Amino acid sequence: MTQILLALIIGGAFGAVLDRIGASNPNVIWDMLTFRMLGLMKTILLGIGIAAILIFAGQMAGLVDVAHMSIKTAYWGVLLGGLMLGFGWALSGFCPGTGVCAAAAGRKDAVFYILGGLAGAGAYILSHDWFETAGLLDPILGGKSTIGTIAGRDFPALWPNVPGDIAGILLGLAFVAIAFALPQRPRRGGKIIATPAE
Repeated sequence: MTQILLALIIGGAFGAVLDRIGASNPNVIWDMLTFRMLGLMKTILLGIGIAAILIFAGQMAGLVDVAHMSIKTAYWGVLLGGLMLGFGWALSGFCPGTGVCAAAAGRKDAVFYILGGLAGAGAYILSHDWFETAGLLDPILGGKSTIGTIAGRDFPALWPNVPGDIAGILLGLAFVAIAFALPQRPRRGGKIIATPAE
């Protein structure tokens, strides 16, 4: 019960932040994807960068339990699904997290987005065997690959001479640097149009 309560509190706080920075507004998403306004992109990069630094530094310091981390297998279905998610994000102005946040804020279009996502998930479940026989779930690029080496694990690494925690911190620092380097408005004409909940 405590875990559920904690998940609700953290999820609610995360949703409030998403709504506050404009991530639940499709117009803000569109301005980001068309490079008119990059405030949201800067926020996303900064959040990922800081989280990576804290997680990997925490692992090195023994504050983060490595047992909670897992390496996901790379396969063609992930690439195809990522392309579909990106296309859907650009088309609708929502991703799964921001769609739920927007629906909670009262946007009717987000409710239809969520229903579409659930229908898509159901269709995937029903066609899972076909995806498997088509080879879309076969491992590619070494299957479970990492950027840096992980002690005691036998995964192929992109940087075999760099410890995984150091690689994670370096990437986190790069994301933070990019977030600060990006201009707020690289193209003229970008303006945020407030879209109230319907």
